[in-house]
Amino acid sequence: MRKQSKTAIVLIAACTIAGCGAFVEHAGAARPDGQKFGEIERGRYLAAAGDCFACHTVQDGGKPYAGGRPLETPFGNITSPNITPDQETGIGAWTDDQFDDAVRRGVRPDGSHLYPAMPYTSYTKMSRDDVLAIRAYLNTVEPVRNPVIVNTLPFPFNIRTSMAVWNKLYFRQGEYKPDPNKPAEWNRGAYLVEGAAHCSACHTPRSFLGGEKSARYLQGASLQGWFAPDITNADKTGLGKWTIEDVVAYLKTGHNRFSAATGPMAEEVTHSTSMLSDDDVKAIAIYLKSVPGQATSSQPLPAQDPQMVAGGAIYRDTCSACHGLDGKGVSRLFPSLVGSAVAQSDDPTTAIRVILRGARSVATSAEPTAPGMPSFAWQLNNDQIAAVTTYIRNAWGNSASKVSPSAVEKRKTDLKRRSD
Repeated sequence: MRKQSKTAIVLIAACTIAGCGAFVEHAGAARPDGQKFGEIERGRYLAAAGDCFACHTVQDGGKPYAGGRPLETPFGNITSPNITPDQETGIGAWTDDQFDDAVRRGVRPDGSHLYPAMPYTSYTKMSRDDVLAIRAYLNTVEPVRNPVIVNTLPFPFNIRTSMAVWNKLYFRQGEYKPDPNKPAEWNRGAYLVEGAAHCSACHTPRSFLGGEKSARYLQGASLQGWFAPDITNADKTGLGKWTIEDVVAYLKTGHNRFSAATGPMAEEVTHSTSMLSDDDVKAIAIYLKSVPGQATSSQPLPAQDPQMVAGGAIYRDTCSACHGLDGKGVSRLFPSLVGSAVAQSDDPTTAIRVILRGARSVATSAEPTAPGMPSFAWQLNNDQIAAVTTYIRNAWGNSASKVSPSAVEKRKTDLKRRSD
């Protein structure tokens, strides 16, 4: 399901919201009291659940929530705003209504439209009470004077009035409505995934205008030089082989018997999902396991295919010491490649990237080891990387399309301009 920035026109995001929050705001409900400790603590949990810290805090020493972090979109970078309670450069002078309008409707206090790098298209499903609880918490963080020029998009994308048209095409305003035919735990998971967690922001592919392709909900998308994987219950490319317990372990610790969180998801686990209650994480898992995936019927490449032969030899020399000749790896340490959704993804971007640049998995209090994989770009050329990637995508019962040397070169070119 963060981050050097969490977007593909939207922030990658975070996966949940407070266990004590109501699903919907009841008619006539009293306004949350921002001075009550319980309300502030609930807002703190919600802010962590929504991963507000990751997008609104500059990495490596930035003041919490003071903004200034570049957020990558296909149309250029936007800089995250200051959301500390500073009166002049933050949100300290905003009313509760203005804060709610920004979060759930994408409208700034001056009436102009926010860009969907702020995932108001998902946050609209949150209740007003939950949103104001976050406001109550933000009112308690250190005010930081940090004027930020937010709109750094090139012309013509820097014209905010165009968002009125975009909203008509892609924005459906309204709070989450529980499905009466589903149990409460499923509805809780749906509320989290579809709302504050805004999982679709990273895991649903987008049109050329940046709108989500609803027909491919949570089936994976390209962003920030990675491919955010399919998190539907698809058997080959998604979570089909994972149990509910596997999903819970991954979100809470960053590791399970199949995989380890790296890249943007590592930051997501650090600042968000590892901090959630067990009940909320289980609810998310139950919901995700209920989302149908796309069936695939591809067959593995034959073992005698020249690329498979070459890739197998490279794998034995460079990969098998950690991942094993059988591809099963070491549970919670070195990811299994057998049945791996990342390995078999329709888009091999992440697999190629990890081989080229290496990766460090997340460290959490429950799983502090944070094992890593070294870069092999210095050792293997494009043909060799294409061969070994093709091999792991088609060995041990896996099946996926071949990877070409040109695809490897494309990833190299992209990585040259990236520091992450």
